[in-house]
Amino acid sequence: MNVRRIRRKWSCLLLAISLPALGACAVVPDNGTEEVPTFAADPNWPQTFQENWVLGAVTGIAVDSRDHVWVTHSPSGGADAALGAAQDPPISTCCVPAPGVIEFDPAGNVVQAWDLYQGDQGEFLWPSIPHGIFVDHNDYVWVGSRPHHQVLKFSREGELVLAIGEEDQTGGSNDPNLLGVPADIWVNPETNEAFIADGYGNRRVAVYDGATGEYLRHWGAYGEEPDDEYEYGPRGPDEEPARQFGTVHGVVGSDDGLLYVADRRNNRVQVFQQSGEFVQERVVAPWTLSSGSAHDVALSADPEQRFLYLMDGVNHKIWILRRSNLELVGEFGRGGYQRGEFIRPHNMDTDSQGNVYSSEAETQRVQRFLLQDTEGS
Repeated sequence: MNVRRIRRKWSCLLLAISLPALGACAVVPDNGTEEVPTFAADPNWPQTFQENWVLGAVTGIAVDSRDHVWVTHSPSGGADAALGAAQDPPISTCCVPAPGVIEFDPAGNVVQAWDLYQGDQGEFLWPSIPHGIFVDHNDYVWVGSRPHHQVLKFSREGELVLAIGEEDQTGGSNDPNLLGVPADIWVNPETNEAFIADGYGNRRVAVYDGATGEYLRHWGAYGEEPDDEYEYGPRGPDEEPARQFGTVHGVVGSDDGLLYVADRRNNRVQVFQQSGEFVQERVVAPWTLSSGSAHDVALSADPEQRFLYLMDGVNHKIWILRRSNLELVGEFGRGGYQRGEFIRPHNMDTDSQGNVYSSEAETQRVQRFLLQDTEGS
């Protein structure tokens, strides 16, 4: 894998002064023994669409083995004022919804785009709200169909090759064959197991064979059996943490066999062995209400994957945690509509150079945050 060790000195305060519009981060020093990564928003990524496209609510972003960036969004989720050219008859020259899946090269140029499903007459039928995207080690593209209870596996060119779950059917958190409302996907390149954050209608991580779609196992919070009747949600500092998942919204696996789960409405990350045994957890921003502070998770690109990034869609930032003990060591981004700021950040991923890519459901955009390295400068 093409990775490089993160090399960064602790100088984020200077960056914040010199690059305020670019979203430089503030960090917590680690007793002088560890260099915490810092980032600045890239003003040149992505490139302007050459087509008359606009994005809807961007509900998934993923980086493949070539550092190509894949985005999925809800084509019908754009503001009406931006879709005048799509009306019948058109009411303006701008614009039409972009196809549901878009592939960008590292420079931010569109490589290809395709819709997730086309009817006999070419109309867009399904899924109306794709949610979560992942490109696996064999270049298959996985997309969650949020309202229709399925996870779909496509070829790189957009041919449907596998569907997990049954369309418009659900059976609760302990049903082996039916999904709830899937939110995210990660596929282990060693085992070809597909880990699904089955976290809106259900309260679990569910694992399936990535080639056949065969059910393998599932678990809830702390590795226990899910209970759909349990009342989840934020807990006060003197209360016991919720024993069940709130909204399992993001999932990613590490090279050393761990699985990181963003439990959104419980404001926490839980860590498991990929077989389902609980390892540890960390509550982040426990005061957060609404839909919670833990929307998605990603890993740093250094060989040890020393840092875990946690996207917070309510406080509008990305937290940086030391992966070994989940200690909070930094953050970047802030709420706002300018470059380097977020409104409703939803998903993220990292490339082989350590840069972070983000999607936003509210502001309907994607951004790249460049890993800063000032050694030798």
